[in-house]
Order: sequence, then C-alpha cells, then structure tokens
Amino acid sequence: MPAVADNDRMSLTSDPSPVARCSGQRFLAIESSTDTLSIALGSGAEGDTTWSHTGPGAAQASISLLPQVRDLLDQAGWPLQTLDAVVFARGPGSFTGLRTACAVAQGLAYGAQALGRAGGLPVLPVDTLLALADEARFNVHQAGGTPPQYIVALLDARMSELYVAVYSNHPEGLQEIAPARLCAPQDLDAHLFTCLESSNRMGVPGADPTAPAISAALWAGNAFAAYPELVAGRSMAPLTLLPTAAALLRLAPGLLAKGAAVAAQDALPLYVRDKVAQTTAEREQRRVAASFAPLAGA
Repeated sequence: MPAVADNDRMSLTSDPSPVARCSGQRFLAIESSTDTLSIALGSGAEGDTTWSHTGPGAAQASISLLPQVRDLLDQAGWPLQTLDAVVFARGPGSFTGLRTACAVAQGLAYGAQALGRAGGLPVLPVDTLLALADEARFNVHQAGGTPPQYIVALLDARMSELYVAVYSNHPEGLQEIAPARLCAPQDLDAHLFTCLESSNRMGVPGADPTAPAISAALWAGNAFAAYPELVAGRSMAPLTLLPTAAALLRLAPGLLAKGAAVAAQDALPLYVRDKVAQTTAEREQRRVAASFAPLAGA
C-alpha cells in the first residue's frame, strides 16, 4: 500500500483530480498505545493512496494528534464528515496513549455530526495486539515470505510484565486464539504451549496438524530488547515491530463489514492492567520473590 509521508505532498500532484484516488471507503486510523504516535488516512484497500504521520507518542500525542489529523485531511481533500469511520487502537498499551486516542476518536465522531453528518461517525475500536499481528503478517508478505501459521503479539507492559495475545492465520484473516492478557516473561512459554498446542489439536483452518504449533509461531513486538531471554534458543527469529495505523487501515474494511463499529459514546479503551504503578510494598515483594526464584528450582 503506497504511503505518502508528511513532507512528500508533491507525490499527490500526479493525480489530476482534486482528491487522490480511493477505491471507496474512507477511514482515519489512530494508534497511540506505545511511545510512538501513528496516524493514517485512506481506504484500507491495496494500491490506494495512504496519507500518514509518525511521531512521538505518550504525552506528546495529546499535543500533536489533532493538528496532524487536520493536516492529513487537508492533504487528502477529505472533509471530516465524509469519512466512513474513525478507527483507533483500543489497547492494551500506554494508559495515556489509549485515553488520548479514544477521546480524539470520540471527539471527531461527534464533531462530524456538528458538520452535518447525521448521528456522527461510527467508531471502530481495534485491539492493539491484533494490529501488531497484522503488521507482522504484512511485513512477512512484503518481504516475499509466506505468512506464518501462528503469530504471538507481544508488547512490553513494563513493571516486569508483557501484554500478549495469540492469533492464527486463516484465509479470512487473523483469528484470535488467546485474547490479550498480562504475562510475566518467565510464564510466557507455559502460556503459549497451552494456547498453541490445544489450538493445534482442535484444528485451525490451514494449519499443519503434524507441526508442533509452538515452533511454528512467529513472535512479533517490542519486548525483545527488554527481555532477551524470551528468544534465547528459538529457531525462528522474532520481528521487532510496533502496531501501526496502517495496520488499522488494512483491518478496518473487514471489521466494518462485520458490524464491529460502535457509536462514539460506546468506544472504550481496553486496559487489561487495572493500574499503572506498583506500591513500594509490591515492588519490594516482587524483588524478594525474584531473589528466591533460583532457590525454588534447586
């Protein structure tokens, strides 16, 4: 899918029409669940023009997000009220980033109503780890490889934990095997073994039932630098990736067709973790537990 960088507006002038080509639907996608802000505008269809922006996320997202959205809409020549939906990554991820994306998506949806769009814009909340898994599949395909049978999406949740979800590849798209959850790095193998091996026994469409599912899984995300022990001894190299707004765009047409859109007031973040910091006592308890862990296996 061709992307148009923020500083590459001249590439749009090759289209003689006042609005660059689009196969039909129009989506605005917002991804701010990590320290990177990603915005994309387009149809989600392969070959269509995409307008995009990538920049600092976290606290910076609340400052730059709306101005960048306005800029992309201006570049495309698309009035806000002509969009088919606003798509945002609902989590898990940074609490600040999730709240920012959700609030802006809701505000834009309501804003379209003030501009004459009856009922406002539909909102598509998409799991962050699904967007990450789709980005992994897309990268493998773009590199000329065969998309993997299973994708394990991993994000660093900090506080010595991971966000993890497991997906299977299937002709109709990614299918969730295990939903997003928090997992300690040392518990990841056991969790994945349970998810993947049981899934393999049940028979996932397109899967090779003779292949060990856990060895056929591609791990993708941003947790590998923080937790190098995750990939020690693995035969398949992980993909270091972040979820992107481009992935949200690719997912949007199918999700909209399946009825996944909600009204603005019903769009909510998915936190998974119910708090952002440990108390001093909790940190000390974790430190003591970790110091005794080697003795437990002795």
